[in-house]
Amino acid sequence: MKSEELVIGLVSISDRASTGVYEDKGIPALQEWLASALTTPWRAETRLIADDQPSIENTLIELVDRSNCHLILTTGGTGPALRDVTPEATLAVADKEMPGFSEEMRRISLNFVPTAILSRQVAVIRKQALIINLPGQPKSIRETLEGVRNSAGECTHLGIFAAVPYCIDLIGGPYAETNEAVIKAFRPKSAIRPR
Repeated sequence: MKSEELVIGLVSISDRASTGVYEDKGIPALQEWLASALTTPWRAETRLIADDQPSIENTLIELVDRSNCHLILTTGGTGPALRDVTPEATLAVADKEMPGFSEEMRRISLNFVPTAILSRQVAVIRKQALIINLPGQPKSIRETLEGVRNSAGECTHLGIFAAVPYCIDLIGGPYAETNEAVIKAFRPKSAIRPR
């Protein structure tokens, strides 16, 4: 059976990167990680936008409603600064909130920095898409998605992406499989398709 292509929106939210003051590192970091983690066909819809609520809301709506993304990963704009409005914009376009992702992202990041507690990342569902606000730094993006590894390279705290493919199944998206050396997608036995 041919698997449907997974469409992933990658949104980097930064005033300075969107105006060319510095190079965006969020989208390349996400593309590199997804290329190593996913073993099923996927393609990215990328957007580099300013940190203002109308732009973020319009971008998320467009990626879900018109580009038919199954998953949207945002990076940037989740701190306590006045310009950080990514969570507000994400919640404004949501049908359902998925607080487990937010709680776990902060718990993972607290293994590395005490300021992770200042992060206001949220995860939501809009129609057939899962939208997750990720941290801004490439290293933090990888840790959040993949998990915490010890000096031997063994995963000691699983990243949030382990639950993403099954969530996409539940909201009607394509069946996505992962490279288990990077992150093992978890599904109940009844939901696992034979290879």
